[in-house]
Amino acid sequence: MNGTMMHQPLTITSLIVHAGKYHAGTEVVSVETDGSVDRSTWGAVAANARRLTSALDRLGIDPGARCGTIAWNNRRHLEIYFGASGGGRVTHTINPRLTPEQMIYIINHAEDQILFLDRTFLPVAAKLGAHLKTVRHFVLMGPRDDEAAAMVDGLIFYDELLETGSADAAWPELDENAPATLCYTSGTTGNPKGVQYTHRSTVLHTLAGNQPDGIAMAARDVVMPVVPMFHVAAWGTPYIAAATGAKIVLPGPKLDGESLARLIDAEQVTLSLGVPTIWMGLLAGLEKTGSKAASMERTVVGGSALPPSMIREFRDKYGVELIHAWGMTETSPLGTLNQLLQKHGDLSEDAQAKIREGQGRPPFGVDLRIVDEAGKELPRDGETQGELQIRGHWIVESYFGQDQSALTEDGWFDTGDIATLDEDGYMIIRDRSKDIIKSGGEWISTVELENIAIAHPGVANAAAIAARHPKWDERPVIVAVPAEGAEPEESDVLAAFKGKVADWQIPDRVIFVKDLPLGATGKVMKNKLRDEYGDVLIDA
Repeated sequence: MNGTMMHQPLTITSLIVHAGKYHAGTEVVSVETDGSVDRSTWGAVAANARRLTSALDRLGIDPGARCGTIAWNNRRHLEIYFGASGGGRVTHTINPRLTPEQMIYIINHAEDQILFLDRTFLPVAAKLGAHLKTVRHFVLMGPRDDEAAAMVDGLIFYDELLETGSADAAWPELDENAPATLCYTSGTTGNPKGVQYTHRSTVLHTLAGNQPDGIAMAARDVVMPVVPMFHVAAWGTPYIAAATGAKIVLPGPKLDGESLARLIDAEQVTLSLGVPTIWMGLLAGLEKTGSKAASMERTVVGGSALPPSMIREFRDKYGVELIHAWGMTETSPLGTLNQLLQKHGDLSEDAQAKIREGQGRPPFGVDLRIVDEAGKELPRDGETQGELQIRGHWIVESYFGQDQSALTEDGWFDTGDIATLDEDGYMIIRDRSKDIIKSGGEWISTVELENIAIAHPGVANAAAIAARHPKWDERPVIVAVPAEGAEPEESDVLAAFKGKVADWQIPDRVIFVKDLPLGATGKVMKNKLRDEYGDVLIDA
């Protein structure tokens, strides 16, 4: 007789059922839009997710329908994550930092039937409502609010909607390959493109991404996702936290350094996740508040390259380990995490720190390669640069609403990054293919130049761009934000590059500005900087 094993579909439903059953008493802390703190539990979140599922049934929202959210990181948003997807619908998180035209495009392209909004974004519904072709219901994520009701006809209130549902409602049986979540890219050119994750891809991302060499979240952790829930599902943090039963702290709209420092201390946060600009702000916030962030042990940093100087400052001043990661909307997003191998144990602290400066290596479930312009695979020697490509269990195959494949002929996704790989799979992003500087036929990495500039004590943040040049085609220029109270000289900043890069790679200019333009996900918008300063060397 043949032996067999149980087969159970890999669904997001199973994650919230587990959290509600085995971690019911673990806290879910949420900073609300008005600054108040809402305290709930995984048990209550699981019950409310069931209520929401049955309430959406009663409201007539179709199976498979997209349920849009324009919201901060908070408890109700967390409930929608599980209640919409668990009920056989698709949670569609919308980035509120996009332009109104992009938001209209995205909501219409996704054909959202219902739109959940935080109080902050209610004017969006009032302003855009007439342009939204498929939205049948607007839901304010809170209790009844008469002032809000006057702003949007037929406005539904989330807390009242939940009362129409049942906490005992049965979860529907779902195919693990059914769509669960929809996220749109935030590219700087053209319309955003939708990436639709399945239940299966999300659960595999949850399991593989949380290995000891991954995010390594445990039930004893207090996790604070500062990366927004509207950006690549907060890097999968809500799902991993449900699977592990970790206490989760959702920071709401105030993400300045001082607010985060106070929240870390108040809730004893041990693990946080966010983009480098957030942690630059936190360093300033820790200085101002005098906090030592004593509870925090590690931070996962992605979205853009992490300056080595920041790694050292967090480690030496606060005892916090910064873990570099890399990914994209198209990769769910986890592509690599930078954890050391056993053979690195005998290296000096400085040598280990040097390895940690890169974006790391892929977990099981992801494969990487670099290729030349003709698509030929290049050696994994840690030096040869090429176009980075990826494949795996949670990588996009085709964009939402498009029939054609997003992959190469042999089944890889081209990331648009220029990178190196070594024999152990450690990957370093050298640049975005659209950002890299080609001077006299030779490549110059903007990432390397930015790291050197940011390490200067008089510089708070910096971006390197390609400026047009009559002889060399392109030359590097640094656009820098002075540190608070500092008045750095251009010559001093340029002197910092001497000996760290080849002389011909040293930037031609440093331009000081009040702030850098940030895109919808907190990344510097270099296209805007190139538009403004691209001719600065020719003009000179």
